[in-house]
Amino acid sequence: MAALLQHLGAEPLVLPLIDFERAADPAPLDAGLDRLAAGGFDWLVVSSVTTVQVLLAEAAERGVPLAELVPAGTKVATIGTSSRHVLESVGLTVDLVPGDVQSADGLLKVWEKASSRVFLPQADIAAPGLREGLAAKGADVTAVVAYHTVDYPAREEARLTAEVPAAVVNPGNGTLAVLNPDDVRKAFDAGTLDALVAASPSAARRLAAMFPTLGTCRFVAIGRPTAVEASRLGMTVGATAQEPTPDGIVAALQSVFANEGNPQ
Repeated sequence: MAALLQHLGAEPLVLPLIDFERAADPAPLDAGLDRLAAGGFDWLVVSSVTTVQVLLAEAAERGVPLAELVPAGTKVATIGTSSRHVLESVGLTVDLVPGDVQSADGLLKVWEKASSRVFLPQADIAAPGLREGLAAKGADVTAVVAYHTVDYPAREEARLTAEVPAAVVNPGNGTLAVLNPDDVRKAFDAGTLDALVAASPSAARRLAAMFPTLGTCRFVAIGRPTAVEASRLGMTVGATAQEPTPDGIVAALQSVFANEGNPQ
């Protein structure tokens, strides 16, 4: 996203909000992965790129590539193109991904009703909708906490450090400016921030707590769940990306400024 914004002449500024830690109780995840490797699931459902990071770390600890941890007979589903690209880059075939609505709701819409055994590793703060929706369609869902979402920075000894393959990372051009909350407050006061992007409901919650008022700054959400949460918190949502991808967010930003008669 930063690379795209820079290419269009914008100045992307980074404010770290959330971080990720390994599961405090690793036993359920370990047991689920043992069962996965033994062919005990029909489906592995991956709901975030962070979940892929966890799976990569767990596979590395077991001394095998992630593609070998998932048996050939186990299908893989994910909720968006970013997770699909990362999974495919490490040798996994993604059998199901929603098209128009890239979210948990989108996956449920294309999920066929049938009896199946599903492994669902998630964040500790994951909403129950995906698990409950899969169960309603006949799945026997084993949902486990794969990682904890925490305020930035995570504890060094617990931080999730596995990285996605470099082939799917676009670092942009030059060095990005990284802000702290005080920098952002000063920018709000000075009116020098044009837009604020939140890439998850948890990020929206943190932003609302840190910055009760945004002034003239426009709030842009990565998708409907983030927009709904922001609205619930009293934030005015200027735009919501049609797709939860860097291209989708940039398109939403462009629409905001174009509608205001400022096509920059």
